[in-house]
Amino acid sequence: MIAKKNASDEQWKTQRQAERDNATDMQDMGVARIVSLPEAYAKYLEVQGDNPYYSPGNIALAMLQKPEVTQFGTREKWKTLGRSVKDAEVKNSFQIFSRASFGKGYILAPAYDVSQTYGREVRAISLADGSPEMEKALSTVLNYAVVPVVLDQGLEGPARYDEKKLELAVNPDFPDHEMFAALAAEVAHARMHGKGANSHYNREDCELDAQSVSCILCRRFGVQRELPDLTRLEDLYRGWTPQEARQALDSIQDMGKKMANSIERNIAPQIHTRGSHARRPER
Repeated sequence: MIAKKNASDEQWKTQRQAERDNATDMQDMGVARIVSLPEAYAKYLEVQGDNPYYSPGNIALAMLQKPEVTQFGTREKWKTLGRSVKDAEVKNSFQIFSRASFGKGYILAPAYDVSQTYGREVRAISLADGSPEMEKALSTVLNYAVVPVVLDQGLEGPARYDEKKLELAVNPDFPDHEMFAALAAEVAHARMHGKGANSHYNREDCELDAQSVSCILCRRFGVQRELPDLTRLEDLYRGWTPQEARQALDSIQDMGKKMANSIERNIAPQIHTRGSHARRPER
């Protein structure tokens, strides 16, 4: 009996590891597709903006299995949002990595798109021009600039980071939504440059990353903006391994997530109660 149980346990472990390895390979395939095809990268920016707490690896995994995916999550996540998976969709899940409910690490878990669920409407913050929320959001993004901010009404655009002067110039004569999109990108440039500490910084090569941070933030808060220029996408990632590309996407997501979380806290400060728990990031 003991030998039979040990053999069964070993078989289970082997099967689980094979499933994890297969999912990791799919992640690599998905990431490679995202950084080589402009249409895939554009879709990635939308899905990442709609799912800010999931990693680029999980976004790539979801997109590969369900190309039409929008907002998604495990059954447990949907339950916390007041939604349930439709009975007819239970068997139509796709796999993502999710934090294990016991122990440490991550496990493969079934996930579902919002279209496969029903229940309470998913709430989202939308920033409107001239609103107090937009004012707080703009102030929050500015606070992430690691350089002095100066006014310059002669600027052709709403904002511009000057890597030589190490300052962020802002032209206040633009609509709020344009200012928000531009500030997010230029603050990203400033942080990537790190006050000159990053000797490898090159504005042209970092432009797509900075604009991607802006796109993800704008998508998260319902701010309209155009897609970034994706004509250099393949050149920028040529020769990169999927792991290296994923690290780059991770950095973009992390920068955008930190700014977005601060915006949310400043717009609607969290009220701590005895039963409240801080939201943990997903893999």
